[in-house]
Amino acid sequence: MSAVAAWVRRHPVLGFFVVFAIFPWVVPYKSLATQVLIYGLFALGFNLLYGYTGLLSFGAAAYWGLGAYGTGIALAKLKVTSLWLALGAGLAAAVVGGAVFGFFCLRRRGIYFAMLTLAFAQLLYFVGFHLADWTGGDDGLRGIAVPAVVLPGLRIPLDRSVVFYYFALVLVGLAVAALRRILDSPFGTVLQAIRENSDRAAACGYDISRIKHLSFVFSALFCGLAGSLDALRLTVVPIESLHWSTSGQVVIMTLLGGAGTFFGPFVGAGTFLVLEDLVSARTESWPLVIGLVFMAFVLFLPKGIWGTLTGNSAAPK
Repeated sequence: MSAVAAWVRRHPVLGFFVVFAIFPWVVPYKSLATQVLIYGLFALGFNLLYGYTGLLSFGAAAYWGLGAYGTGIALAKLKVTSLWLALGAGLAAAVVGGAVFGFFCLRRRGIYFAMLTLAFAQLLYFVGFHLADWTGGDDGLRGIAVPAVVLPGLRIPLDRSVVFYYFALVLVGLAVAALRRILDSPFGTVLQAIRENSDRAAACGYDISRIKHLSFVFSALFCGLAGSLDALRLTVVPIESLHWSTSGQVVIMTLLGGAGTFFGPFVGAGTFLVLEDLVSARTESWPLVIGLVFMAFVLFLPKGIWGTLTGNSAAPK
């Protein structure tokens, strides 16, 4: 284990802020850094459900899309002028979606659970595609004007990429700190007990149905925040936000970085997006290259990049 990886593992939240404070200055361009930050949060939300609770979801795009459309519709259609209110609308949409869909999906286990999560995500995709007056349909939701950040005695416009990056860094950092607090709590310990042996956790007296549902909602919350930030980053919400391919991307990112590790989702998101950026500039067959890389990692580095570096990965087998 490298010294840097060991230090970041011991101080995950501080390590996150240190690494991502300098990250925009070591990647080819600032918008790529923002994309890595936001998709890393998306993968972090998925990892809470899969890596820590042992529930494989193929529908994470539903909550990413709900967050994006919730914030986008608030700004573009409802003409909300408060950035915080618009973000709150996106988070509320994702949480409500997670609570409702989780209630039904968690009535099944294994592949049936996974297929239900995919079905609900595709249902939302169908609704978003045909509800064009609100979502823009195939053209996506456009006309999103990003308000300035208003704090007591301070107004910060987000019209520069570097300013928006550090704004997103603060929000993502708060989400990272909240997730660390969740995982370090007794609730987080029970999540990992459910992942290892749900029957034994139930025998110990835990209400695993309620705990799984809470994990589902928390996962939707983090994914929704990532989607809301992406809507602000792009100032448009493409219909692909709700597509199954978006769910597939976050699965790949999480496994590349290391499922069941705290920092792995960000490593996986960075690896995926930087690789996509470099390869797509050279060949139109970049999905084939990324697919081959993903297969190699699954076969030869099943713990992922961060899990291999730290020797720590507890993903479901």
